[in-house]
Amino acid sequence: MTAAADAPALEARVGHYYQMDDTYLVGREKVREYARAVQDYHPAHWDVAAAADLGYSGLVAPLTFTSAPGMSCNRRMFESVVVGYDTYLQTEEVFEQHRPIVAGDDLHVDVELTSVRRIAGRDMITVTNTFTDTAGERVHTLHTTVVGVTAEDLDPQIKTAVQNAMMHDVDFSGIGTLETDYHKTVRPEGEVRIAEGGTTRAPGTPSFDDVKVGDELPVHHTRLSRGDLVNYAGVAGDANPIHWDEDIAKLAGLPDVIAHGMLTMGLGAGFVSAWSGDPGAVTRYAVRLSAPAIVSATEGTDIEFSGRIKSLDSATRSGVVIVAAKSGSRKIFGLATANIRFS
Repeated sequence: MTAAADAPALEARVGHYYQMDDTYLVGREKVREYARAVQDYHPAHWDVAAAADLGYSGLVAPLTFTSAPGMSCNRRMFESVVVGYDTYLQTEEVFEQHRPIVAGDDLHVDVELTSVRRIAGRDMITVTNTFTDTAGERVHTLHTTVVGVTAEDLDPQIKTAVQNAMMHDVDFSGIGTLETDYHKTVRPEGEVRIAEGGTTRAPGTPSFDDVKVGDELPVHHTRLSRGDLVNYAGVAGDANPIHWDEDIAKLAGLPDVIAHGMLTMGLGAGFVSAWSGDPGAVTRYAVRLSAPAIVSATEGTDIEFSGRIKSLDSATRSGVVIVAAKSGSRKIFGLATANIRFS
């Protein structure tokens, strides 16, 4: 089965929607656990009083926190709807923070197949998660784009190797086909209410009057070790062994173990929030990955983050920051931007 042959049939499944059966309760310790995994030590993620000083009712979840419940919720999509591929490569992520998520939020999580596009001979698949609070307001939207990879692009030994290395309840031994019994479910009609808390609260950021286009963010270096990767895999629920097993990484055509793309995005989000002073001031964070960060077993790796203000909007007192990430000579982010509200 090739991606090209299946793309038209898969396109017919765009719009497939389901909601998780139970809500996701954001726990205080889960917020701290995730913040530690992405090395984000902004006080609002750790100290209730510090969060309250910024106007929050509880610890603030890091911007990329939604990727963890999102990955769990998306599993059904990639097991029974988006089928016909042997694996997927993450290529782009967009986080829309309508209002910051805080400890104590009880969230409904929706999953929808929103796009299938064929670009340069590859199928680009976008799945969207929406997070809605108990008041019925959407607080966060997460768009995940992956590339579908078929067997002809993989070493034939990798499927057996991966299955032998995976956790007991994860099965990569076979893939579904588009000919399997399938019933499309779509999003029920109804009003979508977007939370406005991300635009009405006074942010704890620098004054808009004190920043200008071209201002550069101080360069920040982050070290990743294999221990960081294993910890992130457990916290985020990403069981892919290319992030901790050298032999499987090489079977996948990689030079060595690589860091999770979502981990590097989380590090980048923390870099921006540390500079801005308020993690809830970011309303949109979009990252297109260009290369993975390779993590040596003996030396780990260093990732250098930098940034500059690309544009400013006086009407909304907001701006767009370009974020760059490099590991050695490798450019990790192809294009990354963060939209920030200033005080």
